[in-house]
Amino acid sequence: MAFSFRSSKPPPRTPPSPGSGKGDRLQLMTWETTEGVMFHKQHLFLMGLLLFVVLVYLFRLWHLQILQGSRYRYQSENNRIRLENISAPRGLIFDRNGVPLVENRPAYHLQIVREDVTDEEATLEAVAEICDKKVEDLKKVLEANENVADFVPVRLVADLDRDCLARIEAQRVRLPGVVVQVEPQREYKWNGTAAHLIGYLSMITEEELKSDEYQGYQPDEPVGKVGVEKTFEEYLHGKRGGRQVEVDAIGRRMRLLDQVLPVPGRNVWLTLDIVFQKKVEALLEGVEGAIVVVDPRTGAVLAMASSPAFDQEQFVKGLTREDWKELSEDPYHPLLNRALGAAYPPGSTLKPVVALAALQEGVIGPEKPLFCPGFYKLGRRRYRCWKEVGHGPVNLHRSLVESCDVYYYQLGLKLGVDRIAYYCNKFGLGERTGIRCTGEHPGLMPTKRWKKETRGVSWQKGETLSVAIGQGFTLATPLQMTMAYAAVANGGVLWKPHAVFRVGEGESGNVLEIEPSLRWRVPVESEYFDMVQAALEGVVEEKRGTAHRIRDKAFRMAGKTGTAQVIRLPEGANRKKLAQKAKKEETDHAWFIGYAPARDPQVVVGVLVEHGGHGSSAAAPLARKVMQAFMERYGNDRSAAR
Repeated sequence: MAFSFRSSKPPPRTPPSPGSGKGDRLQLMTWETTEGVMFHKQHLFLMGLLLFVVLVYLFRLWHLQILQGSRYRYQSENNRIRLENISAPRGLIFDRNGVPLVENRPAYHLQIVREDVTDEEATLEAVAEICDKKVEDLKKVLEANENVADFVPVRLVADLDRDCLARIEAQRVRLPGVVVQVEPQREYKWNGTAAHLIGYLSMITEEELKSDEYQGYQPDEPVGKVGVEKTFEEYLHGKRGGRQVEVDAIGRRMRLLDQVLPVPGRNVWLTLDIVFQKKVEALLEGVEGAIVVVDPRTGAVLAMASSPAFDQEQFVKGLTREDWKELSEDPYHPLLNRALGAAYPPGSTLKPVVALAALQEGVIGPEKPLFCPGFYKLGRRRYRCWKEVGHGPVNLHRSLVESCDVYYYQLGLKLGVDRIAYYCNKFGLGERTGIRCTGEHPGLMPTKRWKKETRGVSWQKGETLSVAIGQGFTLATPLQMTMAYAAVANGGVLWKPHAVFRVGEGESGNVLEIEPSLRWRVPVESEYFDMVQAALEGVVEEKRGTAHRIRDKAFRMAGKTGTAQVIRLPEGANRKKLAQKAKKEETDHAWFIGYAPARDPQVVVGVLVEHGGHGSSAAAPLARKVMQAFMERYGNDRSAAR
């Protein structure tokens, strides 16, 4: 059987030969027409495809060069050229004698440029090993700065020690993107001394960066947080500079192309004498309290101590959350500036102001006696004197020398709380003194209107008796009371206290001298000041004076003791027995405010000892030692204390 196969593929078409007939020519024309159409379609398709590719290419070029051109141009240049900030050295702080208190030292910070890092995980592990850090902590730093551009350096480790710095430099070749930046860092030469007044630095917060006060600041800049560092920030800060450098593939600087030098901050001179300040602070060791020393002729603060103090360098190095929690929750509140940031009942130290108010208002004569049987009865309640057996007939001089409470109960009722508050305000009580230092408490001098607005009830006469002896709602800071006594000592001139007397630009720059600032003159006749000054001298110099035990044969002192109750005593309670049983936090605060020499005041000293008990035993001896230290240092040249 024979098989035949038929191909399904059509035979190839061959053009008709020229010699064919009319049908052959028609067939040839049809073939040419069909082939031409097919070729034209293919040509158009290829041309369209080519045009599309060209358009895509042109669009991409336009996108890269026009829309993203500046970005990629900057990145391209930044691979070779870097712009670096140069921190301005912060202004220095000196004491009144030119002794440096706060300086700057070079600090080496480890930074990372993520754009240059080839293997971030390996780099962080290497840095952690070299610097003895935890990888997790380094990762947290990068996570906190994830919104920062990759070409901007991020501070990874601050203030490297010398050993770590040497190891980093030895391993730089295998750590691309890791750079070391040198910046000036604060150094507190007398760390902890005058800490509350000088203050400290800490990194700027996000809220501060957004405020107008810190325009132009960088996210990693330290700024003053409290004290002089805060209030004189505008002078101390300076102005950043910058440099343009060429770097190699791993981010190392090759050469300097250009730079703008920073403008250093201006130096600040305090009115403090650091040697005297240390002696004052030593007196408060182991107790909570404050001592303020001022010049009654100018209002200059010669010493300001608050105990306990704190470590300023701890803030420079950086606090962990645990450190901050421990510091902020410390029951002794070391961050509180008790000299001006805490207010206490002034107790009997307010009596000289009440006496001057009574004399000026004519409600009492200096020799008119008021009888003290040991208590004053108002309604059904007896208001006791500190001396239970009473003082008998008491005139103004004796009322201050022996601190008779009953005398001032009666003066208080004659004056009324509003007139007491008026004269207290004239001595600067109940409002901030205006010292350029952070955290000042305004204190409180109550009035009838104040109680109605804040408590919603009317004023009671018994409350006037409490105010007249510095109790009740009355509150004052040690600085306020010291400035009030400065006005008593100098005959009625109330100064605005100042702790800075000069701001300059180094030894040869422009200098801003801060002159003493007069707030006002107290509206009390000079003869009444003479009477009260004589009585305050008697407090120390007379045998029956409450501070006679601190009398010094070398010079005469004047002043007033005060014991401020912390808790209200029950009706008819025995003070001495309660004091023996009271817990420390229930013990009275002890005050003494005085000045020396009594007839030519050169220095005013205010002492407050929290829960110290009696002013005569706890506060007055400290004041004597302060005055003795002052006389030893400035006795032959008292103008030096100005």
